[in-house]
Amino acid sequence: MRIRVRSFAFVITIVAASLVAMGQARPAHGPFTAKDWAALHSAHAAAVSVNGTILYSVTYGAEKGQTHTDWWTIGGDGNNAKKLEIPDGFHPSGFTGDGQSLYGGWKVNDHQQFAVFALKDGKLASAPTIVVVLPRGVGSASPSPDGKRFAMTADPREPDPMDSVRHVQEPEETSLYVVNADGTGGAWWCKDLKYISGSITVGGGASAAAWSADSNSLAVLSQVPRIGHHEVGSTIDVCSASGTRHVTDIANSVSGIAWANGGKDLVFLSTKSLVLTPEHVWAVPAAGGTAEDRTPNLDATAVQIAGDAKGRIWVGVNRGVHSEVDEFRDGALKTAYRWPDGVVRGTPVESEYAGAGEQMAFTVGDPAHTTNVAVTDGDHLRKITHEGDEQVAGIDLGPVEVVRWKSKEGIALEGIATFPAGYVKGKKYPFLVLPHGGPEANDELDFDPFSRTVAGLGYVVLQPEYRGSTGYGADFLAAIYQHFGDRAYEDVDSATDYAIEQGWADPSHLAIFGWSAGGFMTSWTVTQTNRYKAAIEGAGITDWGPFLWTSDIAQVDYDARWTDEDPAAFSKFSAVDFAKNVTTPLLILHGEADQRVPTFQGTEYFQILAARGKTVRMVTYPGSPHFPVLWEQRLDVMKELTDWLAKYNK
Repeated sequence: MRIRVRSFAFVITIVAASLVAMGQARPAHGPFTAKDWAALHSAHAAAVSVNGTILYSVTYGAEKGQTHTDWWTIGGDGNNAKKLEIPDGFHPSGFTGDGQSLYGGWKVNDHQQFAVFALKDGKLASAPTIVVVLPRGVGSASPSPDGKRFAMTADPREPDPMDSVRHVQEPEETSLYVVNADGTGGAWWCKDLKYISGSITVGGGASAAAWSADSNSLAVLSQVPRIGHHEVGSTIDVCSASGTRHVTDIANSVSGIAWANGGKDLVFLSTKSLVLTPEHVWAVPAAGGTAEDRTPNLDATAVQIAGDAKGRIWVGVNRGVHSEVDEFRDGALKTAYRWPDGVVRGTPVESEYAGAGEQMAFTVGDPAHTTNVAVTDGDHLRKITHEGDEQVAGIDLGPVEVVRWKSKEGIALEGIATFPAGYVKGKKYPFLVLPHGGPEANDELDFDPFSRTVAGLGYVVLQPEYRGSTGYGADFLAAIYQHFGDRAYEDVDSATDYAIEQGWADPSHLAIFGWSAGGFMTSWTVTQTNRYKAAIEGAGITDWGPFLWTSDIAQVDYDARWTDEDPAAFSKFSAVDFAKNVTTPLLILHGEADQRVPTFQGTEYFQILAARGKTVRMVTYPGSPHFPVLWEQRLDVMKELTDWLAKYNK
């Protein structure tokens, strides 16, 4: 059920501004705190030019406001790093074909449009050389391999003149608009393709469209719109200036697409599973035909796929809590790049242009370092940025371990245990189990600010990969279908059993905390057991029936039965229908503008619990979506959590 926040993995990206920059002093060797979280810098590879220059972002926050982003360039050898002066409202996506300019989104009259800014000596021109303005703005853009065109996604409809008065509930539309590299000759290609499923991504991510090697056409993914449909279905087409050529239909979800085998095939991620999470590499002849699963025995999860200008196919793969880059070659996945004791995020970032060099850039991370940029060095990766290293070196951090156990049902499970600074083996500590969001996602072996913050309070924290998590094969992922409240719950609860058995957890000081799907797990757990002394749920599902129809994306991957035909099936795991059982003090946190898990889910549960005289507190965040974007709200989340644990898990 794609209610993930990805990062919390929840997965919240580690972002922030240094405490030195904020004028605050920090002890040289104190435990990790929320203010440390709001101080960490991290770097992320974004693009590579034809001459091998790497564009990357450095993200950081502050005590108030949204996350800040600085843009830098650096040579592939790690030298000549330059901070760029970026015009207001411009968000670069990549380099132009000559490497002398950056293209990306530029805010014009409250809409993101497409713009190109000349780059010289680390400075961008104050005014763009090219601007493409469409009535409803531009979503994303990708250059053709020959550098002569840009394709971009956009809503083809004219603006609604009554938009400030009312909003009409109807399917969102996304089509392809193609312009010459100089901004001229713009036209809508394949007007019949109205529901393209996502962005045209470059720079290490899955894309809903991919240019052919000859730059004359694009392979395009579309998905059946949610409004008016209960099923999920996808189509693959080849789009050119002359029109649309249909390739195949897929009765499931599809993610990412690329040309393979010299343009004879199209490869993408999909699944046969009812949980609808693309997990295997599939292929179909580009001329049309039946798609086939090319990795049916994969005991991991393919999570991203992308092709490059040299015809190689890269696949981001979750293998348990590790993430790596594989190459799909000769019908099989072969491990290409790993990061020792950590993760490689996404697929390689390369130049999009034919004839470019071999330079690749990666985003890597591990439990002792924030994410940074790495490049190839022989058969391994080498970091060339070190954002956050100095900050982390001044903080007392406990060890992090990948642990494995079997549940009472005999299910083999894995998790990440984070220990407090100064951890003493054999000593019992307050314990918090932290189930991830998604739920079709996983916890990755990188620097997790929530685990580190709670461990900084003197806790042992365990993040369990319950059934429904990625990284463990198709059967493990599919096991959550119609079983979130029993199988996944049993797995999470077994993590607490394991921590007690290991002697880490003090059984009289147990707590649980989760956000999104992890918030569901928390709200549901306290209706099933009274073993936890404190619980904190953020943006959790508490009433499944209405949730399935009011979330902003399709959620039938949880259960495709009709809620009006079998309401009992959805009441079965709805915490609101078992509120009388709750004895654990519960803190509910929710954004007031949350469309993924609408705020009423928390409010309904809170009102029932309060009316029953239960110990409950609800805090909502004005204007906040599924997870707060303002740092004063993020820090308050951690303050509320800290205070709740101190009050009730003592």
